[in-house]
Amino acid sequence: MSTSQTKRDYSLTGPENRRAQERGLAAAEWYETPIPRKRLKELMKRKDGPAIRDTIVWLVLLTGAGIAAYRSWGTWWAVPAFFVYGLLYASPGDSRWHECGHGTAFKTSWMNEVVYQFSSFLVLRPATPWRWSHARHHTDTYVVGRDPEIHQPRPPVWRIIIMQFAHLYGGPRDIKRMFMHAFGVIDKEEKEFIPETEYRKTFWESRAYVVIFAIVIAACLYTSSILPAMFIVLPSFYGACLMVVFGMIQHLGLHEDVLDHRLNTRTVYMNPVFRFLYWNMNYHIEHHMFPMVPYHALAALHEEMKGDCPKPNRSTWEAFSEVIRALLKQRKDRDYTIRRELPPTAQPYQYGPSEVSRVRGGTETTTA
Repeated sequence: MSTSQTKRDYSLTGPENRRAQERGLAAAEWYETPIPRKRLKELMKRKDGPAIRDTIVWLVLLTGAGIAAYRSWGTWWAVPAFFVYGLLYASPGDSRWHECGHGTAFKTSWMNEVVYQFSSFLVLRPATPWRWSHARHHTDTYVVGRDPEIHQPRPPVWRIIIMQFAHLYGGPRDIKRMFMHAFGVIDKEEKEFIPETEYRKTFWESRAYVVIFAIVIAACLYTSSILPAMFIVLPSFYGACLMVVFGMIQHLGLHEDVLDHRLNTRTVYMNPVFRFLYWNMNYHIEHHMFPMVPYHALAALHEEMKGDCPKPNRSTWEAFSEVIRALLKQRKDRDYTIRRELPPTAQPYQYGPSEVSRVRGGTETTTA
């Protein structure tokens, strides 16, 4: 384990970006579990059916929760009703945003785009900037100075973690960016990953968002009630908690600056309800290693890969507890990293271009 406790610059415009490129960590070749080509092709086959079914079920549940919330407005029953509405608004909004952004949820391209644009607004993410941000996240997963979606630096900032459970850090930041985009401004960090050819599209998307915000505010003023905003915009704040938990257990506590998703990504066994809300993104090592495999095939991909991967966390709670313990340790030791054993059938970990590491039976060796 490195003993360096130097605080690192996680921005995309700082010295860590250049350092990652010099170390061969930027846009590098990542380890892939060997899977027969024919089998991988089967798993990558796209379908419309599963995503149409799951989208209809989601929207029916969301509508039902919305009706219950509307009818309970003015009573204490509104509290649980809006809580359920918020969870069904934000958590599936996040997972549909993610999977449709990859273009793999549906076979038909326009269906991916429609759901992507819709769910991007639900979770208040400027659609085109976040599409490119996420592409960079997959290219340089948890490479400091390169990945714009690193959830927390080391040591973690607890104020931001707590705020995020109500989306009070990322939400206002993205709304600010929407207004900047509406006036034709792209910030310095975004210029690192958004191609100039996408600027015009970014500006018009944000102008549409701003118009929707104005309509919602006008509706609140007209009715002298916050109720319209409780159905549009505010659910991405009061319904964010489960989305945040799902996001935190993806990578936190694991390695930075490696080229093997088994080292920096976590697969978690979840109950069927969470898997529906999260669209199987609990199989996150599998998703990162083979991002073109649709969500509905990730469980089958997991069966193909599990002999080459560390043991998954047994539940969401177990994974979340592991993350919190790691973050607490990183307050004092920024280099603290969770070490996970590989099964005897696995290929060795590949840490990076200048390192060779093996983990067997709890023993780890690393050579520079």
